[in-house]
Amino acid sequence: MTTLSTNTQASTEHQVEGHGAHPDFRLFGLATFLVADGMTFAGFFAAYLTFRAVNPLPAGSSYELELLLPTINTVLLLVSSLTFHRAGSALKAGNNPLCRRWLALTAALGFTFLAGQMKEYFSLPFGLTDNLFASTFYAITGFHGLHVTLGGLMILIVWWQSRPGGRVSEHNLFPLEATELYWHFVDGIWVVLYGILYLL
Repeated sequence: MTTLSTNTQASTEHQVEGHGAHPDFRLFGLATFLVADGMTFAGFFAAYLTFRAVNPLPAGSSYELELLLPTINTVLLLVSSLTFHRAGSALKAGNNPLCRRWLALTAALGFTFLAGQMKEYFSLPFGLTDNLFASTFYAITGFHGLHVTLGGLMILIVWWQSRPGGRVSEHNLFPLEATELYWHFVDGIWVVLYGILYLL
């Protein structure tokens, strides 16, 4: 009986060890999705640059986009990547309250970015259907804005789950790490978008 119990325990431990030895492909799966998502953005960028080269606007209708607000928005997103990184460092150190504060700040920066983007929309000298340039501009920035919105909601979910007794802790980092990877992707896309739309 003792031998059977010992063998059963050893078999269980072996199964647990074997399960734990399996590599975790969840972040790899997310990274693969983000690569595919990045290709969608690349298609938008290629379409915009093609339209701009092949179908220039008529004389006198060229739009000068304001740089101040988009530049402020760029700074907001870059800072938010830093605050998200600080949140991850705090969680790995087991400091959930500090992690939650950094997450709250990150979400606030993201939603402030969206408010700035809406303000820009209301001040633009063209509408969604004015011409090909306008339609493409709204499509690209709107698609990115959707990503920021989803990222902000994900951050709030992780913020809630990292409360005392929540499922996100130094022993379960995946929800935060996945959301952080997504957020850095969104920030990186904006930097490219900013360069193409506002600086070229």
